[in-house]
Amino acid sequence: MKRFALVSAAITLALSAGIAQAKITDADAAKLGAELTPLGAEKAGNADGSIPAWDGGITTAPAGYKVGDFHPDPYAGETPLYTITGANYKDYAKVLTPGQMKMFETYPDTYKMPVYPTHRSASVPQFIYDATKKYATTAELVEGGNGVKNTAVGIPFPIPQNGLEAIWNHLLRFRGEGVERNGGQAAPTASGEYNVIGLDEILLVKYSAHDATPEKLYEENMLMKFKQKIVSPARLAGTVLLVHETMDQVREPRQAWTYNTGQRRVRRAPNIAYDAPGTAADGLRTTDDFDMFNGAPDRYNWTLKGKQELLVAYNNYKLHSGDVKYDQILKPGHINPDLTRFEKHRVWVVEANLKDEFRHVYKKRVFYIDEDSWQIMVADMYDSRDELYRVAISYDINYYEVPANWTTLDVYYDLNSRRYLALGLDNEDKVNDFSVRPDDREFTPQALTREGIR
Repeated sequence: MKRFALVSAAITLALSAGIAQAKITDADAAKLGAELTPLGAEKAGNADGSIPAWDGGITTAPAGYKVGDFHPDPYAGETPLYTITGANYKDYAKVLTPGQMKMFETYPDTYKMPVYPTHRSASVPQFIYDATKKYATTAELVEGGNGVKNTAVGIPFPIPQNGLEAIWNHLLRFRGEGVERNGGQAAPTASGEYNVIGLDEILLVKYSAHDATPEKLYEENMLMKFKQKIVSPARLAGTVLLVHETMDQVREPRQAWTYNTGQRRVRRAPNIAYDAPGTAADGLRTTDDFDMFNGAPDRYNWTLKGKQELLVAYNNYKLHSGDVKYDQILKPGHINPDLTRFEKHRVWVVEANLKDEFRHVYKKRVFYIDEDSWQIMVADMYDSRDELYRVAISYDINYYEVPANWTTLDVYYDLNSRRYLALGLDNEDKVNDFSVRPDDREFTPQALTREGIR
């Protein structure tokens, strides 16, 4: 099996021609929900049966679950089919990324990947499926690919024709209409010592609202609003970040503000983008690493390489458990592999190469995007010497109450410093709340001052 199988000759032509602007046809859109899933994945399983057919994903929660609980593992009785270690990883090179293989080379004695049966558990509400099909033939990239138009609510490009369309599918994938996250992040030292940075975050996704329309989104030019407050430790507590992400970034780029407790004032923060250091991340991720990739795609040339079968961190309910403590997760060099679960899934492969006229700490990035959810599962990042610099892994679950397939933990491994950042720790806090519907007034610069007062 070829490492990369281009999905069609048409895609090859589109890649050679740059950004393809042609919309998909009615005949292609009719495939959604038929031979393709409603979000554009191949509905059928693979040839050897190791990837099953998609049957709708998880649509009901396990018995006993109630909203507010940590999500119980529906596959708790399963045991690994096999385990990949530093001794045998080369035998599995066809289903590993270069970054994943580098993890075995960096930590040959401790890093491993327990591989379980594949469950295509990803699902979203029916209104997301409906909107995806409704706008499949009208959705377009704006000038230069720095935004979208004529679409709302659903996946804009379920049958992507180029790399930019695929990355916009990730940016606009469904994560609920609003969500409040409590917990934090930690950046262990090489010896494993760490402090948890407590974060309260709230996200309002205007694009995914039930009543969103292309006309409303165009008029307001707003995709989502995000607010992040540091709540611990005391020396950092009270610092607040506010971001407005626009739909058409040509008309108006991202807007950001920060409130600093030392200065006790709100400031515009145009540098909260691209490779600016991430919030309190100890230099282990960039701003646009957050959520595996976010923000404007304009500094890169994007190429859709095709599809690949890959081992990715799927259905990580054990890692998500409220019975697990941070000390059990955070280990020297990498998180505890015994708490992780990997499965074989099909992913879209998108390569981003830095344009000559721009600078960024990553010269090249390769994203591996789950075909069922459009979540980036793995990102390999290369430095100016074309050497692997970092590898990011998203450990995902299905949040039953939404439903939505989303991360429970994102981990950014820095291969040079042999350190990592674990973002999304909530095992000792509370689970994401998807019932919130925050008011726009909570996302104004004036609101930051009230948030920051301790």
